[in-house]
Amino acid sequence: MGDGIGRYRGTESKLSWENRLPQWLRRRPREGAEDSDREAMLLATAAAGLPLAPAAHPAGYRCSCERVGCPTPARHPVSFAWQTQSTTDRAQIERWARNEPEANFITATGMVHDVLDVPLEAGTAALDRLLAQGIDVGPVAESGEGRMLFFTATRGTPEDEDEWWPCELDCHPETMDEHPGLRWHSRGSYVLVPPARLPQERRVEWVRGPEHPLPDPLTLLEALADACAKYADQADEHEQDPHAVAWPLHR
Repeated sequence: MGDGIGRYRGTESKLSWENRLPQWLRRRPREGAEDSDREAMLLATAAAGLPLAPAAHPAGYRCSCERVGCPTPARHPVSFAWQTQSTTDRAQIERWARNEPEANFITATGMVHDVLDVPLEAGTAALDRLLAQGIDVGPVAESGEGRMLFFTATRGTPEDEDEWWPCELDCHPETMDEHPGLRWHSRGSYVLVPPARLPQERRVEWVRGPEHPLPDPLTLLEALADACAKYADQADEHEQDPHAVAWPLHR
């Protein structure tokens, strides 16, 4: 993981409402204002350079996709063409948000940004350490499934295609419970973006919003890897299930 690998994109925020976003992120939706706040947050995320596409949402106790036994309810795109569909176009996102008022949204990684995905306990410890050291940390979200998501500039589009990084470091979605460490979402992957609703009234929420510029991922990697190693050791000692859920690569 040398410093010279790949190139970074999306390192500058393009927000036009930067001064207003922190208030949207910190307040609970008022009655009758939830839809407008949702749309504003999605537009702010897109304005920061994160491409979005519609995703499924909870429908009672089931997923809105109506697939019997959906393995990732409310956590997958609605279209198999999500990679080409993903966009930062304001008008398109407004249409989606207004025509599909219950839809969650995903952001496709590896084009502008990557996401470092870690267990919540490890991520919380690493975030405290990084901020205490004065390191620039970009947007951070809680996944609603016991994970924390650190948004960074991408290494998924290197000039030399032989240096392409796959979207996982140590596991595949089906083995995530066995490997509760760091997962790197790059080209070919995606994550949900706030505000998103999951079954059992869980939510995906910003800890640090998209007004924060995307950092070089290598500035965060050591702290995140160390925190994940400590988390895994503690889980082994107490024979605890780390309850780690990966974001799927495909429907």
